[in-house]
Amino acid sequence: MKLGKQISYTAIAIALSTALTGCFLDGDEGAPGPVGEQGAVGASGSDGADGQNASAGVYLELIGRAQLNPSNPLGAAEIVQFHAASKMIYAINSAATQPTVEMIDASSLTNEAVSNPLTADNMTASPLVLPTSANNIPLASPTSVAIHDDWMAVAVPAAAKANNGFVLFYNGLNATTPVFVKAVEVGNLPDMVTFNAQGNKVLTANEGEPSGDYGVDPEGSISIINLVDNVPADVAIALTFSAYNDKQAELEAMGMHFPNPTGRTINGKLINTTVAQDLEPEYITISNNIAYVTLQENNGLAIVDLSDNSLTIKGLGFKDWSKYQLDGMEDGTVSFGQYQDVYGIYMPDTIASFTWKGASFVITANEGDAREYFFATLNEAGEQDEDLCIAAGGQDFDSDDGCLAFTEETQARRLDYAPSSNLEMIAGGDPRNSDFTAHPLGRLTVSKVLGDQDKDGTYEAIYAYGARSFTIWDSNGMAVFDSGDDLERITASIHGNAFNNENDENTGDGRSANKGPEPEALAVGQVGDHTYAFIGTERMSGIFVYDITNPYDTKFVDYVINRDVTEGGDLMGDLGPEGMAFVAANDSPTGEPLVIIGNEISGTVAVWQVKAK
Repeated sequence: MKLGKQISYTAIAIALSTALTGCFLDGDEGAPGPVGEQGAVGASGSDGADGQNASAGVYLELIGRAQLNPSNPLGAAEIVQFHAASKMIYAINSAATQPTVEMIDASSLTNEAVSNPLTADNMTASPLVLPTSANNIPLASPTSVAIHDDWMAVAVPAAAKANNGFVLFYNGLNATTPVFVKAVEVGNLPDMVTFNAQGNKVLTANEGEPSGDYGVDPEGSISIINLVDNVPADVAIALTFSAYNDKQAELEAMGMHFPNPTGRTINGKLINTTVAQDLEPEYITISNNIAYVTLQENNGLAIVDLSDNSLTIKGLGFKDWSKYQLDGMEDGTVSFGQYQDVYGIYMPDTIASFTWKGASFVITANEGDAREYFFATLNEAGEQDEDLCIAAGGQDFDSDDGCLAFTEETQARRLDYAPSSNLEMIAGGDPRNSDFTAHPLGRLTVSKVLGDQDKDGTYEAIYAYGARSFTIWDSNGMAVFDSGDDLERITASIHGNAFNNENDENTGDGRSANKGPEPEALAVGQVGDHTYAFIGTERMSGIFVYDITNPYDTKFVDYVINRDVTEGGDLMGDLGPEGMAFVAANDSPTGEPLVIIGNEISGTVAVWQVKAK
């Protein structure tokens, strides 16, 4: 399907919104009932007062777009932020020759939709080149940016795995070029940075990922930098998870997940991963002085009370797919089915927050993420060597990636199943036979760490990565709403066999066996009296809009996409939404609310206007 302009399926969205409020399985029709007697005609009443206009929701319209690094766009636009006073968009550019934050002037945007959305380029960008070292520590590319008033904070990991990262502070955003003020050391691999609402605290989620052979495995952590009299402190407060090192069994019992190579010897080192090393903070949101931090690979949530910096951890549990429709086959068609003993590991990436009746709620994009680490085993000729890999304790060998140190992922067909399992059809046959078709979920990517409940080597259930959804949780970590199978069912209705597409090639149904659409980008914003969630799917690259004003009565509102999905065709449009920022109407250059999206694969920044229906 060629797209001459961005697709906005508002009419279809309304119909689907209605349909999705009911069950997805229709029962048999009953026999018609008898016709009742005609009732008496009622008395005429007086004319009522004119009613008020009802809210009909919102829709999205593309009004701005900037292409960064056209010759090498991958990673050129990831995390985005907006500075209201200067009407400037700031975007992390990991594809630049030097570490860069792009400054994109949005001040001249109007509320007119662009005429050529797939190729539009109506915003100009200029690079803010970042320092390549801090405190004599070489730095890698930036991972995140945050803005509050006249301050900008940029999270930058160290180039070496063993070193901590930094937050680079800039001031003077109202001027032509922001001015570098200082670098503050934080934890290892800061992956996200954010200000609190008051602007007197900056928090980072520090992943602390291991090196490829687990020879270096820093602890994950959360850093807090206080701003006193509007000046960032020189030293960050470090919150660690070492107090949980003896509590792994308790955390697993509440639905957390700890995949690692503990007990194996890799590259000459016996691996013993602690809980603090295994936990990898990913993303932060702050509400009512409480910080909520996703622990993506571990399927958990860290909660920090910023009044005393106390920290607790909640497990998120697992999604029961028997209640929803799931396409786990990459057969080129829409192939939904319902399956027993199939679960999703939420593994949320982005998290946002909002309030309802004074209470805090958080919303997560449940992307999923399997760990996979490679290291080099080079022979005398400087080539990757499989024999050296096996000798070093590698799990597998790939001529391109090198020696596989650890992964927990496999395909369901490669597991053995207990006779009592409803999935026993998956077992059997040659596990490497490309024609293996014993079960429709045979090639579903699953965890080999979960599902063997009694640890006897046979599996009673399978656990797939991510939940192909977004979820609203209350402040206690209890699920209030999950979008279920909406994201796939809506895109299947609209795109047909082109749904669950890849983001780096046009291959319909190409992600059905591996995390589906992968919801990742997320923003929440107020439009009039309503609160809306905007969810971007990393693979399909579409954007969903939900009304979450009342989290217990969440409603689907709209779906848009700006990419070409012609099977085998050239990549065109916005691909791989990674980061998202909401701009309120009173801060917007057009006077209407905006959603700004950084698209990692296409290297584009897209600006969508939120308009009332």
